[in-house]
Amino acid sequence: MFSVVVAPDRLADLYEAGIAGAIEHDGWLEAFFESREAAARFGDPVPCASTDWVQQTYDAWPPLLVGERFFVVAPWRTDPTPRGRFRLEINPGMQCGTGQHPCTRLCLQAMEQVIRPGDSVLDVGTGSGILSLAAKLLGAGRVVACDIDPEAAKTVPFFIGSADAVRSGSFDVVVANISESVIEDLRPELSRVARRQILSGFEDDRGEWTCVVV
Repeated sequence: MFSVVVAPDRLADLYEAGIAGAIEHDGWLEAFFESREAAARFGDPVPCASTDWVQQTYDAWPPLLVGERFFVVAPWRTDPTPRGRFRLEINPGMQCGTGQHPCTRLCLQAMEQVIRPGDSVLDVGTGSGILSLAAKLLGAGRVVACDIDPEAAKTVPFFIGSADAVRSGSFDVVVANISESVIEDLRPELSRVARRQILSGFEDDRGEWTCVVV
């Protein structure tokens, strides 16, 4: 792999030349090519250190201990599950919700306290499906997920849409880890479909990520 410094206005030329990737800096681009010859068309090639990108990706997702009961891991991890914890496997991808973000962890901690065996749970804005999976591990009797993104993970019964499509009082608990503005708009619907709500995805007055249990 070779890198070369290129002006930003040549980005289209780079893609036509088949770059392997590019990093945008302040006023310039660092472009990467598989061969020295291709890189030399745009400047003086510099050899790049060999990188095991697969291993680097694996290392970027270490296991997480969340709350008192969850052990969040990527599917490729072989680390043993600590005694007394649920193994919550989630594949990092394009959907939101890997357990790395504070709001996801706060939701998981709240779910430990709120969800009881046999509860029915609605996961609004499911994303990766991590909260739906967690609800099942906690013993929820019925878990349904929804999202406006049709590409969201379908780890449990799923529908495209939101809480406004759900009959009143259909669930014991609703979980929503989405933006503050969306939650504000949905609050009447969330309280209508479930008597208990776990809401996150926003900051408190001090600018810290928070989770609200209603």
